[in-house]
Amino acid sequence: MNAASPFRGKLAVFEDAVSVTALILMAAIPIAEAAIRPFFPTGIPGSQMLVPHLALWVGFLGAAVAARRGELLALTAGPSAAPDRWKPFLASLSGAVGVTVSAVLAYASVILILAEWRGGRELALGVPIWAAEGVMPLGFLIIGWRLWRRIPTGWGKWAALSGLALPLLLHEGVFGFDLTESGIGWPLLALILVAAACGAPIFVALGGAAAVLLWTNWDPVSAIPAEAYGMVSKPTLPTIPLFTLAGYILAEGGAPRRLVRLFRGLFGWMPGGVAVVAIVVSAFFTSFTGGSGVTILAIGGLMFPMLAADGHRPKFSTGLLTSAGSLGLLFPPSLAVILYGLVAEVEIQRLFVAGFAPAVLEIALVAGFAIFITRRLKADTTPFRFRDAMSALWEAKWEAAIPVLVLGVVLGGLATLVEAAAITVLYALFVEFVVHREGKTFGDLIRTGGNAVTLIGGVLLILGCALGLTNYLIFADIPAMAVDWVQSFVESPLFFLLLLNLVLLVAGCLMDIYSAIVVVVPLITPLGVAYGIDPLHLGIIFLTNLELGYLTPPVGMNLFLASYRFRRPLGEVYRAALPFLAIRAGAVLLVTYAPWLTLTLPALLFD
Repeated sequence: MNAASPFRGKLAVFEDAVSVTALILMAAIPIAEAAIRPFFPTGIPGSQMLVPHLALWVGFLGAAVAARRGELLALTAGPSAAPDRWKPFLASLSGAVGVTVSAVLAYASVILILAEWRGGRELALGVPIWAAEGVMPLGFLIIGWRLWRRIPTGWGKWAALSGLALPLLLHEGVFGFDLTESGIGWPLLALILVAAACGAPIFVALGGAAAVLLWTNWDPVSAIPAEAYGMVSKPTLPTIPLFTLAGYILAEGGAPRRLVRLFRGLFGWMPGGVAVVAIVVSAFFTSFTGGSGVTILAIGGLMFPMLAADGHRPKFSTGLLTSAGSLGLLFPPSLAVILYGLVAEVEIQRLFVAGFAPAVLEIALVAGFAIFITRRLKADTTPFRFRDAMSALWEAKWEAAIPVLVLGVVLGGLATLVEAAAITVLYALFVEFVVHREGKTFGDLIRTGGNAVTLIGGVLLILGCALGLTNYLIFADIPAMAVDWVQSFVESPLFFLLLLNLVLLVAGCLMDIYSAIVVVVPLITPLGVAYGIDPLHLGIIFLTNLELGYLTPPVGMNLFLASYRFRRPLGEVYRAALPFLAIRAGAVLLVTYAPWLTLTLPALLFD
C-alpha cells in the first residue's frame, strides 16, 4: 500500500500536467490563429478541427481527474447526508451502478471507434478520427476504476464486477436471444434513478438511462458516445474550458483582494457600501467562474469579516454572500450562458446582450435591499476619497479591464468568441504570473489548471451523456408529445410562462444549473416556439430561474458551500437565504412578464 501511494501520487501529477497542457494548447492555437490571420488568411492548417477535439480530450481527462478527487457532480449529497449506519450501503449501491454504467459507456465508445476505424476518415494533418475518439473509452474506464476503488464494502465491489457483464448482454448475438423483449428495461431504469438519489454522479443517471432506453428501443448504445463526439461540431465548445480556466487563474491569485479594494473605494461611501461591494465584486467573479462556488470560497472569506465590522449580523452576511454567489451569471463570459447557447442553438453573443439588463436588475434589487437593511442598522459609511479610489483603480486596472477586453474584441469583430476566450486566458496568465507574480512556479499553474479541469470535465461529461439521452428523446418524439400535452390544457402564453417558472423552480431545487440546461432545455425549447416565446427571452427566463437553484433548498449548491465556508449550520443558511430568494424570485417574474427588458438591447445592437 505504501509503495503504491507514491506511484499514484506521481500518476496524479502526470494526469494533471497532461490535461492542463492540453488546455493551454487549446488557448495557444486560437491566439496564434488570430495573430497570423492578417498575413496568412488561411490560418493554421486544421486548427478549426484540432481545437474542438482538444476540448473533447480536456473534458474526458478532466472527468477522470474529478473522479480521482471524488468531485464528479451529483444530484444529491448522497451517503454523506445519510445516517452513519446507511452510508456504506448507499455508497456501495451508487458505486456499483456507476461502475456498470461506466463499463457500458466504454463499450459503446469502442463500438464507435471500430466503426470509424473501418471508415478511415481523417481529422486533420493525417490524424484519424478514431484516434481522437480514443479518449472516450479511456476516460470511462478510468472513471469506472476510480468509482470501484471508492466502494466501501466487499459485496459492493463484487456487485460492480458482476455488472461488467452487461456490455456482453448488449452485444448482439452473444446469448442467441433478443434482450430487448426481456422486460428488464424499467427495473434497470428504476435502479439507476435510485443510485442517482443515493449520490451516483449525474453522468451515471443520464448515460445509464440513455443506454437502457436505446437498448430497449432497438437502437445501438454507440449513439451515446457518437452524440458526445458530436460536441466537437459546435464551434463555440472550446469557450467553456477556456473561460473557466481564465476564471480560476484570476480567482486563485490576488484578483479578489484587489477588486474588493477597488469596489470599496468606489461604493464604500454609500449607505450599505460594504454590502454593495460584496454584491458587485461577487457578480464580477461569478461571470468568470459560472457560479461554481468559487465566488463564495474566494470572495466570501474576504467580505464576511468586512460585513461583520460594518455592523451586519452573521445571518444577514451569510444570506447576502450566498445569494451574491450566483449574481452575474448572465454577464459575459458566463459558462452557463455559453452552455445554454450550445444546447438550445441560440446565438451566444445575442444571448449575452439580452441578459445584460436582467442581470443589472437583479443586482440593483439585491443591492437596494442591502441598503435598506444597512440604513436600519445606521452603520458608519466610508467617506469617498478620490485619491484612494483612483489608487485602487490603478492597482486593479488589469482585472477591471477584462470585461472591456472580451466584449471589445468580440463585438468589434477583431476575434471570434473562441479566440476571445483564448486571449482572456493569456491575459489572465500575464496579469497573475508576470504583472503581479501571484503564481510563481509551473506547479502553481498545474494546481490552478487542475482545479479548472475538474469542473470542465464534470460539465462536459454531463453534456455528452445528456446529448445521448436527447438523441433518444428526439427519436421517440418526446418533445412533440410534450407540446401536444401542454397545449391540450394551456392556451395562454402568459399562463404557460407561469407554469414554466414553477417547473424550473422545482428543477432548480433538484439539480444544478448545468444538469438542468442539458436535460430540460431540449424539452422546453419546442414549447417556447409553440407559444410564440422569443428564443432569447426564453433563454434568459430559463437562466434567471435556474440561478435561483443555487440558493433554493434543499440542494442548492451555494447553500452547501456557504455552510462550509462560513461554518454555519445548513438550516441557518437556509433561513438566511430566504429574503434574498424572495427578491430574486421577484426579479424572475419581472424578466418573465416584461420581455422588453430582454429584447430591447439586442434589437438596438443587432437589428
